[in-house]
Amino acid sequence: MTSATRGPAGAAFGEPDPEPLTLDDFARLARRRLPPEVWDFIAGGAGRERTLAANEAVFDAVRLRPRALPGVDEPDTSVELLGARWAAPVGIAPVAYHELAHPDGEPATAAAAGALGLPLVVSTFASRTLEEVAHAASAPLWLQLYCFRDHGTTLDLVRRARDSGYQALVLTVDTPFTGRRLRDLRNGFAVPAHITPANLAGSAAAGSATPGAHSRLAFDRGLDWSFVARLHAVSGLPVLAKGVLTAADAEAAVRAGVAGVVVSNHGGRQLDGVPATLEALPEVVAAVRGRVPVLLDGGVRTGADILAALALGARAVLVGRPALYALAAGGGSGVRRMLALLTAEFADTMVLTGHATTGTIGPDTLSPPRPGPPLPGPPPPPGPTTVPRTAPHTDRSHG
Repeated sequence: MTSATRGPAGAAFGEPDPEPLTLDDFARLARRRLPPEVWDFIAGGAGRERTLAANEAVFDAVRLRPRALPGVDEPDTSVELLGARWAAPVGIAPVAYHELAHPDGEPATAAAAGALGLPLVVSTFASRTLEEVAHAASAPLWLQLYCFRDHGTTLDLVRRARDSGYQALVLTVDTPFTGRRLRDLRNGFAVPAHITPANLAGSAAAGSATPGAHSRLAFDRGLDWSFVARLHAVSGLPVLAKGVLTAADAEAAVRAGVAGVVVSNHGGRQLDGVPATLEALPEVVAAVRGRVPVLLDGGVRTGADILAALALGARAVLVGRPALYALAAGGGSGVRRMLALLTAEFADTMVLTGHATTGTIGPDTLSPPRPGPPLPGPPPPPGPTTVPRTAPHTDRSHG
């Protein structure tokens, strides 16, 4: 991994960079490699970015309870979800246009995740076809869905995913249109012409280079919970609801027949001022009452963050921005390195808190008070080479 002069796809070449040791290191490397407007598109959030900052700040407020002489040698980090075994309770959240970070795009991300036995949720706005990504994958693939005004477009994606071996669908339920993202508006951001939504055509793809305006024209704002049953009927696949932050919506999702709920605020990219995901998690878990698994995305940057989410009732977490940062920093090998770091940190945290398996992690692993500080104000813009822990990171449907 090197940096100095910028290369054709935002890559940089010159003196070697230090080997990344944290997910924040990958963010620093990515920021140096990516054009500023692409960095802002990936890293930015909605409004004043209070929720974006809060997603990480609430994890920072967590205090863990260590165990002396835990007697744990090698912990079993695996979990089972929807009939599949994950090597660790972490997957990659749906993030649009991986080719913005690296020309190898989603297939490189899928191959890296698969090498570690971890799943990938592929975005509706992937820059490679569903079939190309499936060919590169060796671990579970899920497909994230927006519902277009032309329902046929969405249902065609569903059929293609089913036929390509995808194991679940993830319906994004918090996005009748994308949030007001001031960085993109100030930059006049448009997706470069050579990067397109490879799985869309016609009216669903028209104007997609400007994501905010496109969403207001193309997405179906009249969508309701009955669409869950329609997706399942067409595909035969389990359907998860992504974007749930309240007990009322969690109950509605379960009544609608979802196979899982993802606690998510769209990486702070939708409604600014909503709770951080870890704040919302206990309310959603209580409402679900064990009927379906609950996942979380948004703000996870360390192995301790994964353990905190599990302690408060999540079955697993998804990370979005870190995958693109790692892809920008080192292609597929960067993504593999990032995931290996994150899962190794999680295993260490399990040992130091006395857990031999993920199934024993519960609320008593956390010291009171539980996380839940007030939403912070917007952070100052990070400097050109530093990305503080609470600075905006990214997620276009991602965490």
